[in-house]
Amino acid sequence: MTVAPEPDRLRRLIDVVVTSIDDDDLTSPRDLAQRAYLSRFHFDRLFKAGVLETPHALRQRLLLERAAYPLDVTPEPVTEIAFDAGFGSLEAFTRPFRRAFGRSPSEHRRLHARSHLLAAPNGVHFHPPGGLLMSIRPDERSHTMDLTDRLIEHDLWLTRRIIEAAARLEETQLDLVVDADRAPQPWEASEMTVRSMLNRLVKTKEIWGAAIAGRECPDDTDFTIGGFERGADEAGEAFSKIVRSVRERGEWDTAFIDASCEPAETFTYGAMVAHVLTFNAARRQQLISALATLGIDDIGYGDPIEWERSVVGDRGPAG
Repeated sequence: MTVAPEPDRLRRLIDVVVTSIDDDDLTSPRDLAQRAYLSRFHFDRLFKAGVLETPHALRQRLLLERAAYPLDVTPEPVTEIAFDAGFGSLEAFTRPFRRAFGRSPSEHRRLHARSHLLAAPNGVHFHPPGGLLMSIRPDERSHTMDLTDRLIEHDLWLTRRIIEAAARLEETQLDLVVDADRAPQPWEASEMTVRSMLNRLVKTKEIWGAAIAGRECPDDTDFTIGGFERGADEAGEAFSKIVRSVRERGEWDTAFIDASCEPAETFTYGAMVAHVLTFNAARRQQLISALATLGIDDIGYGDPIEWERSVVGDRGPAG
């Protein structure tokens, strides 16, 4: 049984094929294998195990997708497109194009197909102007994250990271008033400190969770780093479950009554989630800036891309 290569090695194998698209001296299957420092047998076997497509099939499909794109968006002659795409002649381009798309390049243009993508077993496609669009393997699709997952999980990840960084401060530093570059909202402390912003970052989820469950608002008495850590874990997990449950039921526009407000107010689930994520994003950036002024400048930017790569690896476009 052939075992699929590890993600980093698999990416290097894919890069060999991608590089060959613009290299006239790197076209044959043997050339590709030599560039990967493998025999052709092992290169083809490893590549297909990881990408679910042979190197030659992937290369040919990417060439055709790259050629189909200008057919849709430019008036450039088909012959020039064929040569630009790396085909040696119009005939060498037309035959595989017809097999792949079910029509000639001229017919494809005339029909205004507006699609240059072919069926793929791996989610790897040409992405204009000159890169790749890489998805994940089909057998992993049941574990993909949608945008909601990304926003919620990134918020939890960065919140914990900020609290851990704040734990390196002295107690007096936690209570220094910081320049927040904006006036406090009515529900925030009148003077913003690292401690007060951490409290609001954590308590926001607790408060909304209580409102949805019809419970009283939680006590707001534990302002220690340990309390923030526990609150971030417990409230974060509970809030995540609420959001995913709403998503699965398709209830973003469903309203609920928050009886804790005076007077009671009605909110939709979608607006509530957007509210929490919007204001928490602002607080996180303010905290990163405040911590930097206090000498803790190794948190980074809090970029969701950094979080995603730390969890699922770099699947960004190549090229």
